[in-house]
Amino acid sequence: MIAIKAKEFEQIVSYVKAAYGLNLAEKKHLLEGRLQQVLQDMNFASFGEYFDYIMQDKTGEAVITLINKVTTNHTFFMREPDHFHFFQDKVLPYLEANVKSKDLRIWSAGCSSGEEPYTLAMLVTDYFKNQKYLWDSRILATDISRKALTTAAEGVYSSEQIAPLPERWRKYYFTKVDAEHCAVADAIRNEVVFRAFNLTNPVFPFKKKFHVIFCRNVMIYFDMPTKQELIRKFYEFTEPGGYLFIGHAESINRDQSQYKYIMPAVYRKE
Repeated sequence: MIAIKAKEFEQIVSYVKAAYGLNLAEKKHLLEGRLQQVLQDMNFASFGEYFDYIMQDKTGEAVITLINKVTTNHTFFMREPDHFHFFQDKVLPYLEANVKSKDLRIWSAGCSSGEEPYTLAMLVTDYFKNQKYLWDSRILATDISRKALTTAAEGVYSSEQIAPLPERWRKYYFTKVDAEHCAVADAIRNEVVFRAFNLTNPVFPFKKKFHVIFCRNVMIYFDMPTKQELIRKFYEFTEPGGYLFIGHAESINRDQSQYKYIMPAVYRKE
């Protein structure tokens, strides 16, 4: 195993923090372990050589590999289910009554391998039923990890992974691939648009604001200034009356944000 020296660790941590907002200062063993195979496959003798390679790579592929390795991308269907119940019971009725244009804008920011945006798409489809065709409700799903986005776009999950979903969903919203795997049905897959996006970009490129933003268990990787700036940008890009969902392990300082606290990890722009 190749050990990472203090200077090498500081170089990588500083670069990832500056470019992507990820705080890996307490993740030395994680970074060292997850990058071992990359160093071996590319015959690097040290993390210093690897870092130099990243800096010299003009294609951008090297840094994509780095980010894919150091981000966790751990999620599953119906994670923190009270959020989905609130979205179904409170948020969708509000949007149905108030969005006269029938243009729903929902963003799954940090979508990982796709379980969250697909769940939202199934909830929206269930809620509107035969009136669904009247609504433009495609969900934007973004992540920094290209590897996670590839998995998400494929939309293939094991039977064990989709087990927490209602039986009716498993029947109508998935198709069998083989004895152990199912794929998200096209009717749901087509409701989600996957894109690579860095949440620490200084400018958000969106032309319209969102009615709902899900950004759960992402900000735990950010330091406080980065987190506060992201919340500020979320607020700017939330429609009045719109909602922000964050992870239960996360919180927003109410003295430093205009969002109104609704329930644990749910906030609203009034």
